[in-house]
Amino acid sequence: MKEPIRMSLCPACGACPEVVLDVAKEEVRIGEEGNLVRLNKEAWNTLVEKINTGELKTI
Repeated sequence: MKEPIRMSLCPACGACPEVVLDVAKEEVRIGEEGNLVRLNKEAWNTLVEKINTGELKTI
């Protein structure tokens, strides 16, 4: 089983939300307990596609 990939939205500190890419569960979790968003694989892939095509940009 592949281990989830974990990354912080702000690597400079430990207080920012974590992003966990869990291929085994086919989901991405963003945040922490009590303030957590779960994206299924289709939603995550749509988000990545919109970023890659330029439909979503930095603000």
